[in-house]
Amino acid sequence: FFFLINQMGNLLKVLTCTELDQGPNFFLDFENAQPTDCEREVWNQVNAVLQESESILSGLQAYKGAGQEIRDAIQNPNDMLLQERAWNSVCPLVIRLKKFYAFSLKLEEALQSLLESLTCPPYTPTQHLEREQALAKQFAEILHFTLRFDELKMRIPAIQNDFSYYRRTISRNRLNNMNLDIENEVNNEMANRMSLFYAEATPMLKTLSTATTNFVTENKTLPLENTTDCLSTMASVCKVMLETPEYTSRFNSEDTLLFCMRVMVGVIILYDHVHPNGAFNKSSKIDMKGCIKVLKDQPADNVEGLLNALKFTTKHLNDESTPKNIRTMLQ
Repeated sequence: FFFLINQMGNLLKVLTCTELDQGPNFFLDFENAQPTDCEREVWNQVNAVLQESESILSGLQAYKGAGQEIRDAIQNPNDMLLQERAWNSVCPLVIRLKKFYAFSLKLEEALQSLLESLTCPPYTPTQHLEREQALAKQFAEILHFTLRFDELKMRIPAIQNDFSYYRRTISRNRLNNMNLDIENEVNNEMANRMSLFYAEATPMLKTLSTATTNFVTENKTLPLENTTDCLSTMASVCKVMLETPEYTSRFNSEDTLLFCMRVMVGVIILYDHVHPNGAFNKSSKIDMKGCIKVLKDQPADNVEGLLNALKFTTKHLNDESTPKNIRTMLQ
């Protein structure tokens, strides 16, 4: 899933803004980046979280829901056998949903550690990306996971149906003779937090944008630009890789293209949530027109979810200050 082997080893060629305007020649060695000694501590901590991500995705992919059992139970309220069957189908699903939710909290912590490393003085965000490529790669992997998780979740309406059935049943305590051990696992307070999480169209993205916003507000001594420049630089790198044929021709698989696109969209969304004027404004350091064009040049199936993410999970798209042509591009 990782892009671009830089022929010159772990070298990131970094350019000034003026050069960026002419189209940068930008390598991020996302394929082979290995942590240096100064990255290792944070890298290990984040890696422990990322190792779980594939099993989280396959757990979500395999989520079938208990729709039929719940319908049978609701239609036959006096049939205790059907009530029990619905309850026994929903409980393991709720445990699984709790696992996904708990993972979002770990991801939040991992993201904040990476932001801390990639924004701290005295280096500029661009220098950080040059020096700490293994951490930049992990940041990209978190965004890649997040967009994949949310794309899958959007296609599974069963999640919210199962969960609200669980909450209704517990609050009515209709099943007093049934196994209520699950209440220790998912008590009322936990159920409330999970409910807020799953009510979001894109829960993992929401978690990350809140985490990024909190990171900025909690680190009052750190200039906001350190964080927003880190995000806008990542967006530029991905855009250039995607629109430069000599780079894309070196990609080993189509997955690499998708990886690049997801990371680009992810950092745009975070930037839009954290920067007071957002990503779409004329003053934004992200070339939104270029980024949207790059997406629109890809097969529609690959980018529909990503264009929707820009439309529905950004904060500033509908601001007065958003140029009309950008809004039109996303319609």
